[in-house]
Amino acid sequence: MTHTGTIGSRLRAVRRDRGFTQEELAERSGLSRDLIAKLEQGQRSSARLTSLMKLANALDVELSQLVGKRDQLGTGRDGASVLDLRNALLSPSLLPGLDDGHDGEPTPLRDIAEAVDHACRSYWTGDFATLISRLPDLILEARLTHSVMGEAAVYPLAMAYDLAASVMVHLGREDLAAIGAERAIRVARKGTDELLWATLHATYAWVLLHQARLEEAERLAVTMAQRIEPAFSAPPHHVAAWGNLVMTALAPTAAAGRDVADYIHLATAGAQRLGHRVALYNTSFGPAAVATQETHAYTVLREPAKALRAARRIRPGDLTGIAYGRHLLDVGQAHLDNRHLATATERLMEARSQSVGWFRHQTVARQLVESIREREMRPSAAIRSLASTLDI
Repeated sequence: MTHTGTIGSRLRAVRRDRGFTQEELAERSGLSRDLIAKLEQGQRSSARLTSLMKLANALDVELSQLVGKRDQLGTGRDGASVLDLRNALLSPSLLPGLDDGHDGEPTPLRDIAEAVDHACRSYWTGDFATLISRLPDLILEARLTHSVMGEAAVYPLAMAYDLAASVMVHLGREDLAAIGAERAIRVARKGTDELLWATLHATYAWVLLHQARLEEAERLAVTMAQRIEPAFSAPPHHVAAWGNLVMTALAPTAAAGRDVADYIHLATAGAQRLGHRVALYNTSFGPAAVATQETHAYTVLREPAKALRAARRIRPGDLTGIAYGRHLLDVGQAHLDNRHLATATERLMEARSQSVGWFRHQTVARQLVESIREREMRPSAAIRSLASTLDI
């Protein structure tokens, strides 16, 4: 994906390539011609993600193409190769009837499980360079182990593919992310853990959200949540798997501009039943998870008062790493909507401190920094520093 030029210049180029006038694009996208004109003329350097999704769909292009998202690993790649990870996901040996390439002794199950757990920690700390450098070999090792041990090795292979899907979303490679998510689901289907299989659909729904396929994302999450809806006597991990899928439906529903109250009510009931955080398959569910997703939903719906009220339910230590960083971006957006520029900037600085590598890949962070720069008469030192981090 190219990062050349601005959103406005890319928007203008694609619009003209499609043969649309600004008025026609406005009608197709449901947005104002004024917004489109200001973006193309450079009077606005960005727009909210939901608006960009509508423009991308109207122009029949990937969202990442419109925003110019690319790999931001920079010089500190530490051996990370996006192409190596792509090749591991798209190995010809996976085609039916071909030699699968498995040779040598499989990695002991305990060792491969520990390697997957370490990769999960790298993901949540935002250490994408380390994760991407290790994932290709991890996928190959997990495939070999699975080919020898079968069902016992479903979890590490499914999680390795799921991690590849998740990191590819951050890098703007949604098509590869979809392939990784599908591979994870297919592997999990070969096992007997229905909750693992169902939970992995949340990643696929997240990929669909980033492809601006909002209705499909919501429907997939809801379908899987209904499939595993727990009985009253179900154990905590079952409730957590179900609650995580309900929460996954929130973001695309909010992005589509629809009411999210029913999902929040359902998830809150599940979280109250648990009373605490339950970790499961590289995800978690509990009261803080509900508050986090509620904050996000109301930020997207441009209801900052509700967003900030939800955010106040999150206690210190409830969120860490990039989970906390992403929440801070939502809080920053809510403060910006309330015209609290200094507070929004503080939240952005705090988000960056969670992981610079992760921060550089966040389209929302870029949009927030650009919006604050447009509103400040003289950009503050903090905003200049953030803009430098994001290469604006």
